[in-house]
Amino acid sequence: MKNLRTVITAALVIALSSLGLGAASAADATAKHCTGTSGTAAPSTRAAAQPVTVWLAGDSTMANPGSARCPVGWGSQFDALFTSDVTVRNQAVGGRSIQTWLYEGNVSGTKGPDGECRLTSTSYSSRWQAMLNASTGMKAGDYLFIQFGINDSSSTCPRHVGPARYRQLMTTMVQAALARGAHPVLLTPVAAITCSGGTATKNRGFVNETFAVGSATGAPVVDLQSLSVSLYNSLRFCPHNGDYGSGPVGAFFCNDHTHFETYGAQRIAGLVAEDVRRQNLPLAGHLG
Repeated sequence: MKNLRTVITAALVIALSSLGLGAASAADATAKHCTGTSGTAAPSTRAAAQPVTVWLAGDSTMANPGSARCPVGWGSQFDALFTSDVTVRNQAVGGRSIQTWLYEGNVSGTKGPDGECRLTSTSYSSRWQAMLNASTGMKAGDYLFIQFGINDSSSTCPRHVGPARYRQLMTTMVQAALARGAHPVLLTPVAAITCSGGTATKNRGFVNETFAVGSATGAPVVDLQSLSVSLYNSLRFCPHNGDYGSGPVGAFFCNDHTHFETYGAQRIAGLVAEDVRRQNLPLAGHLG
């Protein structure tokens, strides 16, 4: 190659000398041709992404499955949607309101004068304490996804939570994440399947409260209720005869109108991931 370059350079010098081009220019042109570069330095290899933990707090529609085949919460399918530098820590628990999740065992069965379930202690649950742990819990750059509002609508204690109390507790969780440099993401509760003729309809509360906390704190909100209802309509789940054990609805839901089979959980997890991407949250850069 070196000899060939010399020959080509000499030829170019002779051919171009009448045009006033110097040998250096000809040699440089030849070198570029032989090396296949434009003289620009090759881009440096992109630095490896920093590990990120995505923490999930919610109820059975988000929780990991137990020993039974059903229900399967969408949070159990979330990890598979990310690159290997993301770890999903699913701390959702079935049957919990935001208050019983935060104060496990310390919410009584009676209401106080304010209409809220009385707390027998203000000590946090072990799961929330672990997430707040300075060494092993949420750290800067992590994410905290918060989805409640299904069990909270109960009229009786210990699960009952009023709108003002709901906003207060969700704000507490958001501020705790922000104080640690983590990114809170709020979700409205995922819809069950209810039909009005041939149309799936919304059926969950605490949507306005979730958006209010998002507005007050700057936390992004994934409107999972609207997204899930739109999905049900696109899959033509309505009209429905009430049989949740067969057909397309049976493949998506457990034998009820609320909880998911694995396929349904995967589709709901996909909705959340798609909205993370749509909102251009930094976490979207870690989606596979």
